[in-house]
Order: sequence, then structure tokens, then C-alpha cells
Amino acid sequence: MTEPISVLLADDQALLRSAFRLLVESEPDMRVVGEAADGAQALALAREHAPDVVLMDIRMPGTDGLAATREICADPALASVRVVMLTTFEVDEYVVQSLRAGASGFLGKGAEPEELLAAIRIAAAGEALLSPAATKGLIAKFLAQGEPPADARRETARLAALTGREREVLVQVAGGFSNDEIGERLEVSPLTVKTHVNRAMSKLGARDRAQLVVIAYESGLVRPAQAP
Repeated sequence: MTEPISVLLADDQALLRSAFRLLVESEPDMRVVGEAADGAQALALAREHAPDVVLMDIRMPGTDGLAATREICADPALASVRVVMLTTFEVDEYVVQSLRAGASGFLGKGAEPEELLAAIRIAAAGEALLSPAATKGLIAKFLAQGEPPADARRETARLAALTGREREVLVQVAGGFSNDEIGERLEVSPLTVKTHVNRAMSKLGARDRAQLVVIAYESGLVRPAQAP
């Protein structure tokens, strides 16, 4: 029998945590392993329980959700933990930072219950919560507002590890295309595309497709006005 998806709730509002707990525990394939009122508690509980998914509020007193996410995603012992950021606004200046920190995606607090449950299952399966197209649009919005990030040169250097075909696939991923669509565009099988995506993730240290999109933009491989 498959173990239930273990979920850690991190939000400074007790009422919201209670609502999330009731919703999550109403599902037979999920269980709540802990609740945190701030980022420091979330980090401590993540290290104690190593949950499959952390629902993390971005704005919390003390150590905020962004800092906690960065710590969780940088800890090799928590490599299997997926973080889904919760935000009041769908487009938030901290969302891109969250993805850079290693979060698998984000969800607005106004989402429907079914969307929240689906997000937990998607993240637990190791997939990016955001569709690549949505991620691309969000990142493009913020990167287009200012200068390239200070670490763009480092990101560009990381791309040197990729083969020519892996770069091609990365460009398509940043364009928001699925494996099937990329296969059609490059005239290869979806399985071959998946292999290239997985290799690119491994070489670039990306946790999921959302982070691949971030790297593609931050390195300058793809620019907002030049997306495929």
C-alpha cells in the first residue's frame, strides 16, 4: 500500500492552518505531519519530519517563507522535499525569488480547494507546480523590468556543461512547451525529450522544470522578447 503524502503547513495565521489541515486530512492519500507559524519553525519541522510537501506562506514574521525555502532546498538531507509557496497575490515580486531558491512553484491563497489538493499531488510527484508557460510569463515579466541578475555570468558558465541538443531542449522548455510538443518541434520522441530534460536538470542542479526556466532566462539563453 502506498504511503500517504506527508504535508507540512507553514503559515502565521492559525485559522488558515486549521482550514488547510481539515482539507488535506479529508483526503485518504494525504496526512499533515506538522504546523509552523514562521519560517524558523518550518525549517525545524522539515528537518524533523522530511515531509513530501511543504505548503509555505511567503510572508511570515521573523524568518520568512523565502528564507526558510532557501534553507530547505539547500539541505542535501531534504533533497526529496518539495516546497509550494502560498501567496496572497498570484503575481508577487517574491515568487521569482522563491523559484530561484528552489520552490517547485506557487499557489495563490484564493485558489479553490481542488487546486490546492492537486498542487500537493503534483509537487509530491516531483513535477513543477506551475505550467512551464505560466512560469515563463511570470519570469519574463520581472526580468524585463530591470538589468540581468548579478549572477548571470555564473548561470551562463553552467550552461557550458550542456550538449547542443540539451540547450535546444532547454530553450523549448523555457518557451512553455510540453515534452510532446518539444518532440514534434525537434522531430524526436517525447521519451528522448524527457531524457534530455532530466540530464539538463541534473547538470544544472535544477529541482524541476520551473527552475530550468529560471536558469534559461537568468543565463540569457532565452530573453523575454525572444521566447520560442
